[in-house]
Amino acid sequence: MNSLAALTIILVVFAVGDMLAVRTKSIISMLFFASAFFIVAFWLGLPPTIFGDSTLLAIGQVLITMLLVHMGTMLNIRQLKEQWKTVIVAVLAIIGVAVGILVLGSPIVGIETALVSAPPVSGGVIAGIQMAEAATALGREDLAVLASLLVVVQGFVGYPLASLFLKKEAVRIQGQYRAGALSQKVDADPTQEKEKKPLFPKLPAAYESANYFLAKTALVALLATFVSGVINESVGFRLMDANIMALLLGIIFSEIGFLEKEILIKSNSFGISMAALTSVILSTLSAATPDVLRSLLLSILIALAFGTVGILLFSFIASKIFKMSIWMAFGIGISALFGFPGTFIVSQEVADSVGQDLEERNAILDHILPKMLVSGFVTVSIGSVVLAGIAASFLSAL
Repeated sequence: MNSLAALTIILVVFAVGDMLAVRTKSIISMLFFASAFFIVAFWLGLPPTIFGDSTLLAIGQVLITMLLVHMGTMLNIRQLKEQWKTVIVAVLAIIGVAVGILVLGSPIVGIETALVSAPPVSGGVIAGIQMAEAATALGREDLAVLASLLVVVQGFVGYPLASLFLKKEAVRIQGQYRAGALSQKVDADPTQEKEKKPLFPKLPAAYESANYFLAKTALVALLATFVSGVINESVGFRLMDANIMALLLGIIFSEIGFLEKEILIKSNSFGISMAALTSVILSTLSAATPDVLRSLLLSILIALAFGTVGILLFSFIASKIFKMSIWMAFGIGISALFGFPGTFIVSQEVADSVGQDLEERNAILDHILPKMLVSGFVTVSIGSVVLAGIAASFLSAL
């Protein structure tokens, strides 16, 4: 197919999906719409090479490590420290997914299917891509399709459950607010905070071009690939995944001032990068024939069911350990099934639906939103990537 025609079709589908997501308040995500469209389109004769023809596939495969560096720069260390209980609950939820699918699900679907399933259920596109690549390297295209489909459909379990749990929590907060039991939170004066001096001096704004931001991101991504390669070669097996290293170095180099926060947005390249990344996950759907989908249905249901059970079980345990509301713990844990911006949207909708006036809505939102934003980042952006790196290593060793 002509490259420009292929690119145009893909971008139009993505744009319509974005509009549909806004219209349905993310109940139907862009990923779900685009996946359904391309599956049907492939059945009707759309060339399966469309993503390769558009060149987005090649771009996305190269940019994955850079996008993980970018995700590392988004991490707010101070906020994570303030929400340390939320961070631990979110980490336990990821462990719950792994235990649920690998311990309970693997006797039913097999260890390979379980290893491929756990990271996408606990995260998003990046984890799905990691496991799709690992499955493809193993010669299991059906499992690569499974990883892609789990990324697409998990929100249909996560959104309703999150809404249910957070409404229960919102009603509890509403009762405390009306009883005058909520303590007023006094924000620290930002002028009083001691500003850290970065190790790397900031260039004058005139020199900070898009290419400058891209070059620094690429340098850190290349360093991550090199360091992970050295570690793996020194130990003789795949101990450190390059994507995990990219995320860690993104955090480190952002903290010391070499990388700016949300650096790919500053380089004006985040939009096309995400389109390319989405193309990587959707490209595996060309193998999703009706027979393959029928054969994967049980695996999808098992992964989502046992993954959700694991999340709720470990979130319940965490709520008891930290004396946290069980509904809030459930909301934090279940954010693994959708992440940001769903964490923001669901929190906003719950506050609007439960709060009777502006003050009540703000009181509910002030309690729920920070926890949901942090949990979504920890589960989708960090935990699932780490889990995918570990699972891919085990998968390659089988």
